[in-house]
Amino acid sequence: MIIYLDESGDLGWKFTAPYRKGGSSRYITIASLVVSPSKRHLPKRLVKKLYKKFNWPSDSEKKWSDMSVEERIFFAKKAAVLREEHPQDIRYISITVRKENVQPYIRRDANKLYNYMISLSLLDEMARHEDVLFVPDPRSVKVESGNSLHDYLQTQLWFEQQTSTILTTKPEDSASNLNVQFSDMLSGIVQGHFEDGNSQPWAELHHYISYKTLFF
Repeated sequence: MIIYLDESGDLGWKFTAPYRKGGSSRYITIASLVVSPSKRHLPKRLVKKLYKKFNWPSDSEKKWSDMSVEERIFFAKKAAVLREEHPQDIRYISITVRKENVQPYIRRDANKLYNYMISLSLLDEMARHEDVLFVPDPRSVKVESGNSLHDYLQTQLWFEQQTSTILTTKPEDSASNLNVQFSDMLSGIVQGHFEDGNSQPWAELHHYISYKTLFF
């Protein structure tokens, strides 16, 4: 199985100013696209369709934050159809933290919180398979913990989950990988619902997302 991952929000802790006006996001979301190798072309195809339908420039990545409401809802509807038509081969997973409720001692090393979010979100899914190719956006693998994230997940799989799953981690930028870009859009749907109350795309897709919340 292949798991593509991206995030929305930040790991800052400045809550004395509004978000995007000097303050940090109040939530952070990590979202993943889980897809079998035989179907990995389908999410890519949907992203390509978005570029064509909305005349997005093909020489630069279209980020969720720059998409219109119409574009976001279109993606959500099509992603729901994709999940419905291929329930055994395509899954969406997310986890969202309400950062203002995170204890001060955890804030001292936010990378450990990030790694924990990934493990809580994905270990059960990873444990179901003999081999997993894990493809996070490299910006989502924090510098301080990037090398240890793979080892942390593999150790959890072998010793905590007691599975023989072999994990291969291969970060790829969303600008060059359309399935990572698909994950960016998934995380944008979830984060937009919690952070900004932009819930129209969420209403279209949330029934198809296995989502968790922490510190709510």
